[in-house]
Amino acid sequence: MLKQNSELRAEARQALQGKWPMAAVAALIYSVIAGGLSAIPFIGGLCSLLVGLPLAYGLAIVMFSVFKNREKDIDFGILFEGFQDYSRIFVTKFLQQLYTALWALLLVVPGIIKYYSYAMTDYILKEEPEMKNNAAIEKSMAMMENNRMKLFMLDLSFIGWAILCCITLGIGFFFLIPYMQSARAAFYEDLKAQQGGNVEAKVEM
Repeated sequence: MLKQNSELRAEARQALQGKWPMAAVAALIYSVIAGGLSAIPFIGGLCSLLVGLPLAYGLAIVMFSVFKNREKDIDFGILFEGFQDYSRIFVTKFLQQLYTALWALLLVVPGIIKYYSYAMTDYILKEEPEMKNNAAIEKSMAMMENNRMKLFMLDLSFIGWAILCCITLGIGFFFLIPYMQSARAAFYEDLKAQQGGNVEAKVEM
């Protein structure tokens, strides 16, 4: 049985103990770069896509590293790790976003379902460097079968913190984002342990 959301959040807080300031800096760096690129006239969307997708991967992996290597300090270089294997990371992340958007065109709910189906893709890309594109996405779908609502409820459990962040004029989000990302990393590790790697890929995107 998967761990309770309270346990996952507690593990995330434990992993971030003593690292909250640097984790917030990592979230700030991501936000400044992604936000700055999107603000560029005419080509902002393209720049945000080309740089933002591997950077989003990097932020997830920074917090994944924090969770798995709790004795180590945060390595900001990991934030840019997606650029070291750019084609694999970018194409996979692009397909992930594309499939989600196409399903969302049908109705909002299918788009949300697919968003959670693909949610483990970043971690799979990190841990299985031979996987890419649809293969990584399909493995995420297999892992998340019957587990989408569990992750949705984990995300929803942060709603109170998100409201408090709004009161701080958004500054609090630089601390909330690492918290949520670390909790997702805890979810992935728990899910992987429960399934023992014995999952079959789903072919329907």
